[in-house]
Amino acid sequence: MTLAETAYDALRRDIVRGVLAPGKPLRMAQLSERYGMGFSPLREALNRLQAERLVTSIALRGFSVAPLSMAEMWDTINTRVLIEQRALRLAMAQGGDDWETGIVSALHSLTLQSTRAAEGGADEQKLLEDRHHGFHLALIAGCGSSWLLEFFQRLYAEAERYRYPMLQQRNVENHRDIQAEHAALAKATLARDADLACDLLAEHYLRTARFIEAQMTAAPQAQSA
Repeated sequence: MTLAETAYDALRRDIVRGVLAPGKPLRMAQLSERYGMGFSPLREALNRLQAERLVTSIALRGFSVAPLSMAEMWDTINTRVLIEQRALRLAMAQGGDDWETGIVSALHSLTLQSTRAAEGGADEQKLLEDRHHGFHLALIAGCGSSWLLEFFQRLYAEAERYRYPMLQQRNVENHRDIQAEHAALAKATLARDADLACDLLAEHYLRTARFIEAQMTAAPQAQSA
């Protein structure tokens, strides 16, 4: 990896996980000290992140982490549903044995890691996040469209900025059996039941979005109490 790619990965990870908070100014000197690299690769990484809407730039004020908002969250989720439903239909129409095997393997890995993460620490949680991403990517991997896969990656990262803080609270969604939702989605996809699979995918994301909306609405009230 080039220095610019290393900078991009590090900055993107810290933005998605909230280590670099929404709205935080991204001063070049501070970033250079934090990541141990020069201004040039950092600037290249920031420009790339700006194109992905994870970073904003204002003349004379420089770069900052893109803010979060309820409207942006819903726009992200609704666009994600549209993109991934299209990719899922294409994958079901075109995917072969390798695609099916990838889904089965990804679901199995995700299910195992979900159990481990429930009793483990930060490393187990990080691995769970990686396998969660891998499962959703496996569902649409056979779509045959590099553009749809790129949009998936960008929208997944943006959605994680809202979802990640919820992951830090154990059992915050204990009214849901999320692994059962994943299993049902995989089953419908492997059965090539396009309508059911797309409905399950949409509801899976929308339930998370409604939960995040409730948490974001309650947060200011909790702070003022």
